[in-house]
Amino acid sequence: QVQLVESGGGLVQAGGSLRLSCAASGRTFSTMGWFRQAPGKERECVAAIIWSGARTYYTDSVKGRFTISRDNAKNTVYLQMNSLKPEDTAVYYCAARRYGGVVVTTTAYDYWGQGTQVTVSS
Repeated sequence: QVQLVESGGGLVQAGGSLRLSCAASGRTFSTMGWFRQAPGKERECVAAIIWSGARTYYTDSVKGRFTISRDNAKNTVYLQMNSLKPEDTAVYYCAARRYGGVVVTTTAYDYWGQGTQVTVSS
């Protein structure tokens, strides 16, 4: 049974940092990503990373502030979030794709975590 379990969300003041973790079980994945969804908005891809870590993707609004990484030995992907802003407030979801390539559409991912809330206060 495939599971993605996120952790690390919470409440932080603007300018602070959080580190999200997503532990996968049941199989390994070529590409993993972090998505977020704020109230009333569509789910968007924040960052994605291929198996080797050699290619990554970041949405423009988080470039220079967020870093995605993965530890394949632990089957875990991380999202380090620095200089957080109130507009980063959302539910963050881990997603996994069986096939490779840096892709950003929700339909390209096969498995999803349950989501973790990130709230940034001003």
